[in-house]
Amino acid sequence: MSKEFEIVREFDVDASPEEVWEAITTGTGGWLWPLEYEPKEGGAAPYGGTVTAWDPPHRLTGRTENVEGISQQTFNQLDHVIEPREGGGCRVRYVHSGILVEDWDNQYDGATKHTDFYLHTLRQYLTHFTGRPAVFASADAPAASVAPDALDAVSRALGVPDDAAEGATVRVDLPGAGPVDAVVDYRNRYFVGLRTDDAMYRLFGRNHFGAPVGVSVHDFAPGADADTTEAAWRTRLDAVFAQ
Repeated sequence: MSKEFEIVREFDVDASPEEVWEAITTGTGGWLWPLEYEPKEGGAAPYGGTVTAWDPPHRLTGRTENVEGISQQTFNQLDHVIEPREGGGCRVRYVHSGILVEDWDNQYDGATKHTDFYLHTLRQYLTHFTGRPAVFASADAPAASVAPDALDAVSRALGVPDDAAEGATVRVDLPGAGPVDAVVDYRNRYFVGLRTDDAMYRLFGRNHFGAPVGVSVHDFAPGADADTTEAAWRTRLDAVFAQ
């Protein structure tokens, strides 16, 4: 049965409204995945949508009546309001609304948890990498990674200790990068975020929502190559779940 949903988040960030605006319009590869907005009201938005509000650097709204490539959802809207704070930085209000057409509880639960992880990654980008060009890469683990412990298996294969909490610095072996020190910037049973001096690595425990584990890499190093990075991650993920 179709049912509406709304996910609302507000947060402060030590970045200018202009930096936040750039991140959510032209810099999405640095924290989410590459998206394109036609810079005007009435312009094209991602997933076959339309820009219904374009007021730099204060408000961006994209509305999609029939979401391309997502069978579980029809109407979808993303609304961002950016307000400067007295003394510096700004407050961001993010509202994701729409209609889910099947498996509502599971889809909504996954959407809310993913939202928190994505917006955390946005804040990490604005704090550590804002304005730096990003190369985005992603890979999904094999079908066997739908197992309940699949995200833990990937984390251990990279060398992340089971007891490593948010804020810890760990020595990990990352595909395409080799042994490096990384900060665990996010960790719960659903997601793991690792940050190095030149990249952010996001591990998605979508096994908890009936899908394979996923990985995204936001690489800010000169000469980074998406194809090479994706191939290295697929090789590692295939090896983890080969047995």
